[in-house]
Amino acid sequence: MKDKLIDIFNFRIGTEEEADGSLHPIITAGSVAWGILFRAALLTALAFLLLSIWDNRDKTAWIFVFLIWGLAVYPGWKQYQVYSERIKKVQEETMCGSCKHFDMQSQLCKIYDEHISINYIPCEGESWEAGESITN
Repeated sequence: MKDKLIDIFNFRIGTEEEADGSLHPIITAGSVAWGILFRAALLTALAFLLLSIWDNRDKTAWIFVFLIWGLAVYPGWKQYQVYSERIKKVQEETMCGSCKHFDMQSQLCKIYDEHISINYIPCEGESWEAGESITN
């Protein structure tokens, strides 16, 4: 239950089964950005509420800055690192990673407009063409 609430709060939708059989939430660049914006908006609303209740603006401003960093930006940065490692792993372990039609930023096959994973290759290798890293 706790993991499900954390996944919802971080906008990680669905799961993907890894080679060892464990399930990991799917993280995208969009879910990371959306999570940061959502958490920052909640903290901004909380800051305005605190400013209306507590009259000490100097301390409230610094508290707000540290809350934004600690509860919005830093977790988003850590989540983006996990996303980057996952993309590198997919790129190294799949045929799509060396294809010129693979878009690394969105983990997408440009021809079929579908997301790839370690267990799913949209074209099943039929439309594979050598990418820049192989031809250079």
